[in-house]
Amino acid sequence: MVNKFNLVIDEIDVINSHDPNSEYVIRKKIPAALIYGHRMTETLYQLDPEPDELLVIAARGQHIKRWSIPRSSYTADRKGYLKWRTELMMMHARTVKEIMLRNDYTPEEAEKTSDLILKKKMKQDPEAQLLEDVVCLVFLQHYFEDFIEKHKEEKVVSILQKTWGKMSRKGQETALKLNLSPKASNLVAQALA
Repeated sequence: MVNKFNLVIDEIDVINSHDPNSEYVIRKKIPAALIYGHRMTETLYQLDPEPDELLVIAARGQHIKRWSIPRSSYTADRKGYLKWRTELMMMHARTVKEIMLRNDYTPEEAEKTSDLILKKKMKQDPEAQLLEDVVCLVFLQHYFEDFIEKHKEEKVVSILQKTWGKMSRKGQETALKLNLSPKASNLVAQALA
């Protein structure tokens, strides 16, 4: 018998499999939002082998339908970026909440998951902090190298410092153990100096 948790995870994956953006993973082209969700889940289980199922759903749905609100629809400045990110988070949270309610989760469970995605109570809620650690670690492990190539060094160092400040001590310790390229490791060292 398929349970509601599996139904929600499957529905998130089906939606994310429609992402027109893709990346190659071991020479196989995979929709970007789909692989991101899997990386989030995998990293969550590395940090906490027995996470609450609502946290797993929040991790898996963190970028659900991300492609549907393109960055290019907003101004290229910081204000446009922040507006885009806020609208994305709200859409991600709303979409996951709707999926959960359709699959027999209580309104309270759906709301808690939505709050995790929206980063509410991040410093007060250990699960919200854990999810933020996962977001930061997935960025560093899988997306940082590309980010380095697209941005000036001073911006990269600034972003790293902000990223570092969002993580818990455990997240920071885990980040220091990541297998990064020499260039990426050097930038992390600069950011922490």
